[in-house]
Amino acid sequence: MEEYHIPVMLQEVVDAFLPVKEDVIVDGTLGGGGHSEAILKNFSKSRIIGIDADKDALKFSLKRLAPYAGRARIIYGNFKDIRQILHKKGIKEVGGILLDLGVSSRQLENEKRGFSFLRNGKLDMRMDKAINRSAYDLVNSLSEFELREILKKYGEEKWASKIARNIVSKRSEKAIETTQELSQIVVDSIPAKYQSKKIHPATKTFLALRIAVNSELENLKTALREAMSVLKKGGRLCVISYHSLEDRIVKQFLLENEKGCICPPEIVKCVCGKNRLLKRVTKKPIRASKEEIEFNPRARSALLRIAEKV
Repeated sequence: MEEYHIPVMLQEVVDAFLPVKEDVIVDGTLGGGGHSEAILKNFSKSRIIGIDADKDALKFSLKRLAPYAGRARIIYGNFKDIRQILHKKGIKEVGGILLDLGVSSRQLENEKRGFSFLRNGKLDMRMDKAINRSAYDLVNSLSEFELREILKKYGEEKWASKIARNIVSKRSEKAIETTQELSQIVVDSIPAKYQSKKIHPATKTFLALRIAVNSELENLKTALREAMSVLKKGGRLCVISYHSLEDRIVKQFLLENEKGCICPPEIVKCVCGKNRLLKRVTKKPIRASKEEIEFNPRARSALLRIAEKV
């Protein structure tokens, strides 16, 4: 079968779910179904609930997971609504949850989705086409201040002010419609001597807009809280992140929920009411092997964090 997207750290994810191999495992970001297929193939008694907001991905996964139809359920939805989705299916708790964050290779390579500066197409960047505002809408309607804040907050873009100013200037002449048009504006905004030879100048701008369009960081925070509410004791949570903003959120969430009582030492009886919810299975994130990175360069930035509910 044609590959939708090469799943990152496949064996590491399978190994992480070994303690819950006979349980229900939720793939909250199903994508092309690569991780789910590996779990179903390796654990004969496992069951998968795959969730994705991209209907194109769901169509692909339906075919891919067809041989496991009796053990796989595929659902259209956003991982931030994981508890609600499961409860509607009569499921109160599960043994494992996987969140593989970011955008898929298929989404990036399809110019009609408008995600990439490497593929010229109409600006879009919506993972879920039901989202009201696309990248085109943000670029052509937000104020200079709002654009600058998005580029700074989500892209950590040093040249945010100049890029935002030039976007507003260019769109006053005509709407900025394509990925190539936006990319060129960014390139022209950054002095050549400050442009990296390894990373395209528009990388941070496109990342920032994608995050804003899809509310990625807000959804991740919600999804992590919701995941803990449906994960049974001993259940495993695996999260793969691809950039520092995502990983920072995941790391902070795990650290905060690994702590129990936070009352001062002089307080004899706990009054804070804070309970320890999880333990980190690995103190540091797992990285892809050199061999995997050679085969799949996208894996270079991937960080896998694993936690177990207590």
